[in-house]
Amino acid sequence: MSGKYVISKQSNGQYHFVLKAGNGETILSSESYTAHASCENGIASVRANSPIDARYERKLSSNNKPYFVLKAGNHEVIGTSELYNSDAARENGIDAVKQNGPTATVEDNSGG
Repeated sequence: MSGKYVISKQSNGQYHFVLKAGNGETILSSESYTAHASCENGIASVRANSPIDARYERKLSSNNKPYFVLKAGNHEVIGTSELYNSDAARENGIDAVKQNGPTATVEDNSGG
């Protein structure tokens, strides 16, 4: 089972997407977008940037949990991961985004 992007509309009217791995786990979450087209552009940016290791910034949360952000070529954050329990788990998350990001299908649940 391959990954998929899921677009949703939030209660404030903004759009958001997540990238889910083949097992259904969310591996990347986007920022909020005011327009549906901007959300679709965000997905296109993940498709283009996810295979490039240099686009991943490995970070630690305030409670020392590893996570990562995926950035575009202009250094803008495209998506953020969940918090992981280890550096190795974070690397597995990055690998999952690299594998699923370029080819995942889109499921649009936003009604937009």
